[in-house]
Amino acid sequence: MTDKEGILPALGQALDKRGYSELTPVQTAVLAPELKDADILVSAQTGSGKTVAFGMAFAPTLLEGAERFGHAKAPLALVVAPTRELALQVKRELEWLYEMTGASVASCVGGMDMRIERRALGRGAHIVVGTPGRLRDHIDRGSLDTTAFKAVVLDEADEMLDLGFREDLEFILDAAPADRRTLMFSATVPRSIATLAKRYQRDAVRIAASAEQKQHVDIEYRALTVANNDRENAIVNVLRYFEAKNALVFCATRATVNHMTSRFNNRGFSVVALSGELTQNERTHALQAMRDGRAKVCIATDVAARGIDLPDLELVVHADIPKTPETLLHRSGRTGRAGRKGVSVVIVPHSARRRTERLLQAASIEAVWAKPPSADDVLKRDDERILADPALSEPVKEEEQAFAQELLTRHGPEQVAAALVRRYRAGQSAPEELLDVAPPESKSRSRDDFKDGVWFSLSVGREQSAEARWLLPMLCGAGGLNKREVGAIRIQSRETYIELAPDGIDRFLMAIGPDKTLEKTIRVKRLDGVPEGAGDVRDRPATRKKKPYDGSKSGAFNKGKPKKNAARKSSDAASTTDLPDAGASKPKGKKVYKPKFSKKRAKPGGTGGQGEGYLKRKKSKTTTE
Repeated sequence: MTDKEGILPALGQALDKRGYSELTPVQTAVLAPELKDADILVSAQTGSGKTVAFGMAFAPTLLEGAERFGHAKAPLALVVAPTRELALQVKRELEWLYEMTGASVASCVGGMDMRIERRALGRGAHIVVGTPGRLRDHIDRGSLDTTAFKAVVLDEADEMLDLGFREDLEFILDAAPADRRTLMFSATVPRSIATLAKRYQRDAVRIAASAEQKQHVDIEYRALTVANNDRENAIVNVLRYFEAKNALVFCATRATVNHMTSRFNNRGFSVVALSGELTQNERTHALQAMRDGRAKVCIATDVAARGIDLPDLELVVHADIPKTPETLLHRSGRTGRAGRKGVSVVIVPHSARRRTERLLQAASIEAVWAKPPSADDVLKRDDERILADPALSEPVKEEEQAFAQELLTRHGPEQVAAALVRRYRAGQSAPEELLDVAPPESKSRSRDDFKDGVWFSLSVGREQSAEARWLLPMLCGAGGLNKREVGAIRIQSRETYIELAPDGIDRFLMAIGPDKTLEKTIRVKRLDGVPEGAGDVRDRPATRKKKPYDGSKSGAFNKGKPKKNAARKSSDAASTTDLPDAGASKPKGKKVYKPKFSKKRAKPGGTGGQGEGYLKRKKSKTTTE
């Protein structure tokens, strides 16, 4: 170690043996002399070395000046973790860190035989690591003695609250001695964590690790823009391009996890899945398959992936865009650990570009924006890996020379080289041809851009409450278009005609697919020429300037006409004598149309939302001006 100040000698020896050359920012922060006996609330991202940090932090409290532990009559420290995988990982870390002190570390986690855990506690354990539910069971049954606790650690405290363990945590903390040290480690510190800390900590010192304030230097972030319906194909090419030892693909729902697992298995990838429907035994087998190399890709939801430890994780793919900056950092932080480099790839549908930019900005991440690797890029990368294979640069052994010469003599060098390439590529998934992403929106589009435009009909019209205000976002989202590529929209009684610019046609046809539908219910048909009812729009500008509001109640825009009631408003500004009495009858006059709109968005063919507003307009009472 370059700096051993504040580290107990026995722990320093363990760190040297483990190959630690320097401490991480969070490890350095907890060793400050003024924090020796203090309660601390630490926020640090995943992969920042928190386990070693709190292991070093509470060591002086547990040993009290001694070099080694004596027999444990009752546990001296308790570490609570949200998941079984994380608890067992923490146990392994503490075992090597405390190896020179003679400490005994026991685990109490769900899914394990409780009788075995009870016997381990009975033999004596200095440090106990467990999950909230199982720890509470042991306390209730009297097999876990809490009276001698000198320190209690809540690891990933925010996740434990998210998983609904608040009641169990409060029970455990209430059972521990009041004079204990309480150390809370959390990726984020929302109000719920602050409230818990205020209740169970004494004048806690708040520590924000410097690594949390900036982008993880060992993680390369990439934001890859794709067509809205090309996400899975892009992920296939990303996995093939990097060929990572271990890759973790995050999805928003278990249904997406199951779908992608099936698809990627069919494509020849060695895949395992982690979702909430798996048993603990199935989770263990899936993670073991990743660790021993039988599987290279793990597809998981955020909840199911909490606490997992994959030492060789080189690639994280966000198939679904994270909802919060904290989730993005937490997902990505599973790679780039222990000095190893990692890549975090966010798959960004064209319609979600701006939302992703705001997310990255909120997380203080500078990502490289690019397109996903094309099929040619993947094949080129394959060739580079073949050329860099160490087997091609190793000297030919004496026992290999005769047979190598026979191969060259019988088949020739080109045939032998081609056979090598075919053998290398055998079993690999073929890369996908990806759609071109819509170009950035131009500031303006003239009518000339639509002179060769193509018309389509949509199977939705006024009878289904169709309106341009929801048709245009649908065309840009599900249709993969840029809004500047959508020209005229002509809504008829039972169908709608739309005009598209030539540069968006191919992308639109790929988006609607062979079934030619939008959002599963709207049928799309390509038309020849300008349809009847669409009108002659060739001489009309693509975008119109709004005319000034004339001040009338009807909301008409009449350029050049004097504003109604303008003189009256100016002359009667300070007088109400000319206004009718409240009880006077309203003068007869022109009927005024007053539309009533629902706040809900219209849905084609539905009766709610704008459809209800449309019916209300028909039945609304008339008023007079």
